[in-house]
Amino acid sequence: MSKVSVIIPTYNRGAVVLRALRSVFAQDHAVDQVIVVDDGSTDDTIEQVERNFPGVELIAQTNHGVSHARNRGIERARNEWLAFLDSDDEWLPGKITAQLAAIMSDGISCVCHSDEIWIRNGRRVNPMNKHRKYGGDIFLHCLPRCVMSPSSVVLHRSLFDEVGMFDETLPVCEDYDLWLRIASQTRVLYVPEKLVIKYGGHKDQLSRSSWGMDRYRIQALEKLLLSEVLSEAQYRETVAEMVRKIDIYVAGARRRERWQEVQRYTQKRIHYESTIAVSSRLGQRSEAMESWSCFW
Repeated sequence: MSKVSVIIPTYNRGAVVLRALRSVFAQDHAVDQVIVVDDGSTDDTIEQVERNFPGVELIAQTNHGVSHARNRGIERARNEWLAFLDSDDEWLPGKITAQLAAIMSDGISCVCHSDEIWIRNGRRVNPMNKHRKYGGDIFLHCLPRCVMSPSSVVLHRSLFDEVGMFDETLPVCEDYDLWLRIASQTRVLYVPEKLVIKYGGHKDQLSRSSWGMDRYRIQALEKLLLSEVLSEAQYRETVAEMVRKIDIYVAGARRRERWQEVQRYTQKRIHYESTIAVSSRLGQRSEAMESWSCFW
């Protein structure tokens, strides 16, 4: 039976991290390793974890951001299969069992995500159609927005050797960046069961911490374009999405009279649109989506 390491990054979440941990230890497939990475909390997060879950491997560090915290957890993990859980979310019973069964039945997938329940400000809400989850070749679905929640993902650690780890230069949208890199290279398995409760609306959510978040998505798209791993079709779609996001960001910058930003991103738009004409010369790989197996 496959062993799983669970990685929980946290920052000032003493009031809710125990809920997340209880949901991990309530799984019917016992996880082999639970790692909590405290990213410089100033509340009682560390004390709560140590007092209530002494068997958890706790990494305490100064504040470096969620990507750094997840990466330290990945480095500590001893198993081939890794699962992530944000400390303000929780798993439903049977999550790991359902995903491992789907992975083993599929036989080649290295990454699996699931459906989820959304709670906003204490009330259940229905995601809009644009947030719909997909499986298979989901790269095009990943371009507009993040369509995989970290708390829903189980993946094989070999993926990080192929595409790199979480980008520590991104204060937000780090999951959008990683899923794009993964989905550009391999198919994604999807379990359509609601296996996660995802909580939102609270003031300390990273997605509410920064104006102009599209600039971080643009950074992720630009990095992907420069990587030279995309097929020509993927390259064109990525540029088209970047142009859309630049237009949104520039409109916001104009409203705020950030003229240097307007000039910088307008020039970026012109540059990448011009690359479409020569994208076939970039030595990109073939159109066929490649996939590798985690079952050596």
